[in-house]
Amino acid sequence: MSKREQQRKIKEKKQQAAKKRQKVKSVASRILLFAFLPLLVLFTAYILLNQDPVYSTVEIADNDHVRGTGDNPVNIVVYADFQCPACATEHQTMSRLWPSISDQSQMIFRHFPVTNTHQHAWSASLYAEAAGRQNKFWEMHDYLFATQPTWSRLNTVENEFDSYALELDLDIDQLHNDLVSEEVIAKVRNDLRGGASAGVRATPAVFVNGRQLSNPSRSRILEAINREIEIVQN
Repeated sequence: MSKREQQRKIKEKKQQAAKKRQKVKSVASRILLFAFLPLLVLFTAYILLNQDPVYSTVEIADNDHVRGTGDNPVNIVVYADFQCPACATEHQTMSRLWPSISDQSQMIFRHFPVTNTHQHAWSASLYAEAAGRQNKFWEMHDYLFATQPTWSRLNTVENEFDSYALELDLDIDQLHNDLVSEEVIAKVRNDLRGGASAGVRATPAVFVNGRQLSNPSRSRILEAINREIEIVQN
């Protein structure tokens, strides 16, 4: 056998061996795919089935935080970030306006912490939500907005927020337990999901009977409320 023929046979053997390896890899990949696919389907189904429902801007959930009574014809849903300066301004506007509209409206607050720009927003939402477990949500809500210029500049906020909790006569041990509870974390997470589904892209986002207001100033909020009252009366 010539040297050229020997080289040809060696090359053929290598090619055959390569084809066998490729075939084995292909079979193994199919086996792994068929074994993994049911697990992936089960995992996806588990995640979807275990996510809490989200609520639209015309619904009120049992765990929503509501100011006003359910008999009022106007729902004002606010998605806000406690560290957002514009949200603090909106809060001041709504606080001044509330006495004149409370007999016709109810206000629902939902969390929308923008964590990529506000490093303490998530913690602030958790503290407000945990305070709500002791029936002090609105007190902590107001406190966080009132003191925003102070805590938003801190490197860490836990001690500062703890001091607010103590001033509100909260049980600090219970508060700390609630901060890491699944119920509190899920509430903030689901508010975020609901806001995203409603089209919230920035805070504050204010909806009056399901209609989002652009630049929710005092005059725009009053105009929207009066329009909704007229619709109900007619």
